[in-house]
Amino acid sequence: MKELRQIKFYKGYFIKFYQSLPELVQKKYEYVFVVVTQAERIPIKFFKKISGKENLIEIRIESNSNIFRTFCCLDGQNVVVLFNSFQKKTEKAPANQFNRAIRLKDEYYEEKKR
Repeated sequence: MKELRQIKFYKGYFIKFYQSLPELVQKKYEYVFVVVTQAERIPIKFFKKISGKENLIEIRIESNSNIFRTFCCLDGQNVVVLFNSFQKKTEKAPANQFNRAIRLKDEYYEEKKR
């Protein structure tokens, strides 16, 4: 199938997180990445804009009763840039994770300007 989008791993933050995950969770991430890159419309179950968070998007993975989140943004129409990831352990995502994602997104666009 033709790829509609490309995934870009910003500074290896996601890769380091991914390597620490159990194989089952890694496989779920791989499946979601196929959906993100190939689906005309990405299901909101996997890829959701975060309201009020400066154009951040979350990729959400569920495995057993665990939830994993990866913050990202779209660069143009067809590049998904991945930033920080974490395992969600409480009802609300920690504010420091949102703040880190915003900082990394801003850093990404600053570097892109240069």
